[in-house]
Amino acid sequence: MARAGGLIAYAPRLIEHYAVAAGYVDKILKGAKPADLPVQQPTNFELVVNLKTAKALSMTVPQSLLQRADEVIQ
Repeated sequence: MARAGGLIAYAPRLIEHYAVAAGYVDKILKGAKPADLPVQQPTNFELVVNLKTAKALSMTVPQSLLQRADEVIQ
């Protein structure tokens, strides 16, 4: 959401969801029952901070948060 103009986003990495979904599809096409497949929780998250939005809101983002961010949008 931060890439779309939000201030901060902390969410699972979407590219990894696609890989997990492809694994599920592969197993189902090979005959596995969807109800028998385990539910997998995301393990990798990314933090994105949008400084352009922060500036528009007259907000200051702490330097410690910027250092931890995976991506900072100028």
